Amino acid sequence: MSLAAYICITCGAQFAPSETPPDACPICCDERQYVGHAGQQWTTSERLAEAYRNRVEQLEPGLVGVGIEPSFAIGQRALLVERLLWDCVSLLDDETAARIADDGGIDTIAISHPHFYAAMVEWADRLDARVLLHEDDRQWIMRASSRIELWSGERLDLSRTLQLIRLGGHFPGGTVCLWSAGADGRGALLSSDIATVVSDRNWVSFMRSYPNLIPLPASEVSRMRAVLADLRFNRVYGAWWDRVILDDGHAKVLRSADRYLAALESTPAEQVRGVERRASGPPR
Repeated sequence: MSLAAYICITCGAQFAPSETPPDACPICCDERQYVGHAGQQWTTSERLAEAYRNRVEQLEPGLVGVGIEPSFAIGQRALLVERLLWDCVSLLDDETAARIADDGGIDTIAISHPHFYAAMVEWADRLDARVLLHEDDRQWIMRASSRIELWSGERLDLSRTLQLIRLGGHFPGGTVCLWSAGADGRGALLSSDIATVVSDRNWVSFMRSYPNLIPLPASEVSRMRAVLADLRFNRVYGAWWDRVILDDGHAKVLRSADRYLAALESTPAEQVRGVERRASGPPR
């Protein structure tokens, strides 16, 4: 029997090749994620390719998005910028590989947190790239590879215009990527869902678990705010196609942190008064 690298249908993480599927996905058994209502289910790259395709689309000069359609697992899209693949998806088909090669290829894959590890080793092997993960999240690596490099500390320069920043929060090693050349030189923050762009794209939020609605403590959000305040960016790219703050992103991220902290510190009556004031105020 040939070995298959099984992929968790709920989170999209690919596991080391084995004769039979793993008993469970530790990433989904963690309180930040969940096991689907039908129980633990698995697929493979070959099965994915039969039913899904990748959407590859330019988002701005120098930045390309890659996401699976129809939506699979968490539904994130990865970003390709200056030979860096930021985050990852579970499908790499021939068409996608050819498109990336035409755009100059990649030499590095960097991932924000374990929910988006996806098929990182398969991508790295096929595209001849290294994988950079923060060492604080090493326990969530489900498919080991010599291509994986663990980095430590708070910041890592990838090039003159790309920098990884450990922001923490959602996971201890939660990482964002600062692209200083983005947004016509005003800077873009590739925030994934470490600072997630919400449905009202004038705001972001910070959570320990998004599907299970577990908040972060005020002390952690305050620390994250201090890190973000020190960065220069105008645009924010979240983890999904439609989650983008196009302009004034730095101010909107900081005011989002302030709103989060105020909500944690206020009483229910004060929160109601705040909602009433915002509802009667001028449009944003």
